[in-house]
Amino acid sequence: MNHASLHGTWQVVKAELGGQAMPVDAAAHVELEFTAEGYAVRFGDTVTDAGHYSILAAEPHHQIKMIGQSGVNAGRTIPGIIQLQGDRLRLCFALEDEKSPVAFSAPAGTLCYLATYRRKP
Repeated sequence: MNHASLHGTWQVVKAELGGQAMPVDAAAHVELEFTAEGYAVRFGDTVTDAGHYSILAAEPHHQIKMIGQSGVNAGRTIPGIIQLQGDRLRLCFALEDEKSPVAFSAPAGTLCYLATYRRKP
């Protein structure tokens, strides 16, 4: 997987944090955009998080680091794992840890965030 394959805007299909599903009406307003320069998360027309990212090829899952520069994650480095299959993207982040998650899951009692996105045309 290379950075260019991620470029574009992605719409949340479903997401959960610590075992709690994101309400469908909220998910419909969340988009993630990847460019050569970085990433931006939008809720409606408002950018809530933006920064840089890096990807490391690894087994069993590629790793991603989001480095927040503005918004809710400014100053934070958030480790995660990433999977791209066609127009579907899965991301899982460990919001309370310095290590990437080992699986695409967000069990209750953790601060793991798991999201599935669909590429917007």
